[in-house]
Amino acid sequence: MKTFNIPDFYRSRIITPIKEARRKSDKLKRDFSPTVLDFGPVQFLIARHFGFCYGVENAIDIAYRAISENPDKRIFLLSEMIHNPDVNRDLTDRGVRFLMDTKGKQLIAWDELTPEDIVIVPAFGTTIENQNKLTELGINSYVYDTTCPFVEKVWNRAAQIGEKDYTIIVHGKPLHEETRATFSHSKENAPTVVVENMDEAKRLAKYITGEAPAAQFFTEFAGQHSENFDPEKDLKRIGVVNQTTMLASDTQGIADFLKSVMTKHYSLQPEQVEDHFANTRDTLCYATNDNQDATYALLGHEADLVVVAGGYNSSNTSHLVELCEAKLPTYFIESVNKILDKQLIRHFNLHSKEEVVTENYLPAGQSAKIMLTCGASCPDAVVEAILLRLLSFYDGAKTVEEAMEGF
Repeated sequence: MKTFNIPDFYRSRIITPIKEARRKSDKLKRDFSPTVLDFGPVQFLIARHFGFCYGVENAIDIAYRAISENPDKRIFLLSEMIHNPDVNRDLTDRGVRFLMDTKGKQLIAWDELTPEDIVIVPAFGTTIENQNKLTELGINSYVYDTTCPFVEKVWNRAAQIGEKDYTIIVHGKPLHEETRATFSHSKENAPTVVVENMDEAKRLAKYITGEAPAAQFFTEFAGQHSENFDPEKDLKRIGVVNQTTMLASDTQGIADFLKSVMTKHYSLQPEQVEDHFANTRDTLCYATNDNQDATYALLGHEADLVVVAGGYNSSNTSHLVELCEAKLPTYFIESVNKILDKQLIRHFNLHSKEEVVTENYLPAGQSAKIMLTCGASCPDAVVEAILLRLLSFYDGAKTVEEAMEGF
């Protein structure tokens, strides 16, 4: 397995050894049960999989290498490299500047760049239009390209099925960097439309079956389809790919639903399905799947609350929060600084899209069971800091060394 050069300040003396011990004892990744750290009055149930994935470690390795190799040059990121405030803050503290925000709004004009500048492509990838613009400016966007290999896998699969005359249905958030990049690459090879959720998939199905007038499509999916898209012609053969940070079960649900629509509409026998619907199961990201499966397994245990760490604009983290909220009181925080004290916690509300303060978030009494997990772009050090802060509220707790025996 490829190893990456990750700065030590992102690692943890608690979390990193636990991950390594679990990896060695479960090389085939069949055990999704959480790790339990028992400090006596408080127990922490830590998800089997969470934190930096292959794609994020790859991106961090490349970004810090770009900084070390170019001490006398201006360095820019097309947008946030990953959706984690600690990582992005450290990069900006080192002089890296963002050309765009996460929605694609230009922060620094293209004409301010010179061929001598270094531009890092974020882990989400970028659009062909941005690549072409950099080329026009004399900047090679592939020198420090941190695009996740699993995002590129989605692009390649879209290209393959596009060459077979399938239209590409992208399951993703239309304004997310990764979806914009995937859409840009996909539309080069095939008609493409983005659906954000099952509701939009059901609305799209009405154009497949002809229940909705074709002209209405352009209003309903404005800004989410490729140029010259023809719903009467382009929805006869389709394949579904995804923004890799979406819930895998949601992507599969949308794919299964659209497959059933095609099967019924065209009265297909099993051996005929691929005449109208491409098999794209292999585009789901392993890390997203592992983190989500580990969260399901975590929630199979009893606890008082869940703390989920990660950037508030992180798609994969928000989906973990959704899973946890369905069962337990859940607190989505960026960093340990959001734990104000034993009584108060400041956390992000996914529904109102704002931070709120909750009182008495810890259970009354002298004991507690707390679940911990985080998104794929969250450093182990952040989770450690949260654990230690919560631990400090419990008198008579075991030391870290005592609780860590065996790791």
